[in-house]
Amino acid sequence: MSTTALPAPDAEWTDPDCPVARTLDLVGDRWSLLVVRDAMDGARSFTEFQRRTGIARNILTDRLRKLTAHGLLAQRAAPSGRRQEYVLTDAGRDLFPVILTLRQWGERHAFAPGEAHSTLVDQHGSPVPEIAPTSADGTLLGTDTTHVRKVRR
Repeated sequence: MSTTALPAPDAEWTDPDCPVARTLDLVGDRWSLLVVRDAMDGARSFTEFQRRTGIARNILTDRLRKLTAHGLLAQRAAPSGRRQEYVLTDAGRDLFPVILTLRQWGERHAFAPGEAHSTLVDQHGSPVPEIAPTSADGTLLGTDTTHVRKVRR
């Protein structure tokens, strides 16, 4: 995982000491995460992002600009050389476990039993195993076995 700090957002932090709040300030709206999701799935052009998400052009322009400014996406010349395309940076790729966890939560809680939905599979076509946070000794972690500690650097 990358340890490069992202630039601060234009506005003040919602909660400057909380990594969850700072992350939500950067990618906490649905369109940003859907753009990141689609970039992980191979979308590169403005047109592809718009087609996959159905997002309005002005909102997509804003989100692409924001994600690029905050170092989650980068622009480069498309192979044709005629247009720019968007690619994930290391920081953007580091969101993979976040997107995967949201996907798996949605598979469990956002669909009625038996309702059709997509699922993520590995390169062999097998469903990706459930993410389960564990301690250094392998013990399953949850809200009852963790707590927040303030760290000063």
